[in-house]
Amino acid sequence: MAVNTGNITKKEIVEEIASRTGLTQVDTKVIIECFLDSVARALADGNNIEIRGFGRFKVRHRKARTARNPRTGEPVTVEAGVKPIFEASRELKKFLNELAIQQGVILEPIEEDG
Repeated sequence: MAVNTGNITKKEIVEEIASRTGLTQVDTKVIIECFLDSVARALADGNNIEIRGFGRFKVRHRKARTARNPRTGEPVTVEAGVKPIFEASRELKKFLNELAIQQGVILEPIEEDG
């Protein structure tokens, strides 16, 4: 598999899974949309989602704050809100590092935070 820096669309994911499983693209699309909907609803309900060996989806709550406009220096109010976060598992990080080394993208593993 070649290194690609572009984005992969949901359609491409559907095509890949359908070809690997033998399911139709229509059935695969329904499954993927149900999965994504389940993730979004769980996060909206305040739940974290942990998929062992892959990572964790969670929501980070942001307080309202005052920031500065970098052009003008004027204070700007930033409203409180939520931000969805994905944290990759150790296994996923290790897999990606090893793959990058094999492909010559990086020369040595990148150290994990924490």
